[in-house]
Amino acid sequence: MKITFLGTGTSQGIPIIGSKHPVCLSEDPRDKRLRVSVLIEWDNFCYVVDCGPDFRQQMLSNAVEKIDGILFTHEHSDHTAGLDDIRPFFFRQGDIDLYAHERVFNELKQRFDYIFTTENKYPGAPNVESHIITNSPFSIGNIEVVPINGQHFKLQVFGFRFKDFAYLTDMKTVEEDEIEKLKGVKVLVINALRKEPHISHFNLEEALEFISKVKPERAYLTHISHLLGFHETVQNELPNNVFLAYDNLQITI
Repeated sequence: MKITFLGTGTSQGIPIIGSKHPVCLSEDPRDKRLRVSVLIEWDNFCYVVDCGPDFRQQMLSNAVEKIDGILFTHEHSDHTAGLDDIRPFFFRQGDIDLYAHERVFNELKQRFDYIFTTENKYPGAPNVESHIITNSPFSIGNIEVVPINGQHFKLQVFGFRFKDFAYLTDMKTVEEDEIEKLKGVKVLVINALRKEPHISHFNLEEALEFISKVKPERAYLTHISHLLGFHETVQNELPNNVFLAYDNLQITI
């Protein structure tokens, strides 16, 4: 299984428009972060988790020629706003499979009604196959995906376990029975927004505590804001098996 981090930034990305913060002015390419998303490939399958406003750029930067589907963690714009840019894939492949909580689909149908409508549909709009997911395992390609239920402040959000790989973002609280679903995972990705506490995201301390509960072989931090600090500085402060993810990083499992 190959994992490509398409984006590792928070909702505003890094650099933030107009910001003079030192991290936003950094020349280290690892400090430049698009909105959070990940590409997962195995056998001949290729799936994306979330497609935010940088989706088109991410697909071009990584020369992605086809996707088999998109899984959504939740409905916030930094995770969904790029949905229109599935059109080139649809034109070549046909209908695109989408997987999300029913609530998320209800939001997407309001924002992208022209995609989901069945009446007088514009011929340039893509077609999708909507798969409603609950907190139960489901299949994509030839593997089973295990949802991990969590809370993003007061909003329900899903993480996903793909065999030995688990991807969670925008988490603030995760119940113990959900953490149990992650036991034995080799690689864990988890959000770590900044060092200071935040109302709806793990900060660095909380992310490291979560990692210590799951005990993966390796862990990667994502959904990072400029307030966490410079990539190189923060990486040197982390445990040996914990890494800051960065845009276009590829790992294999």
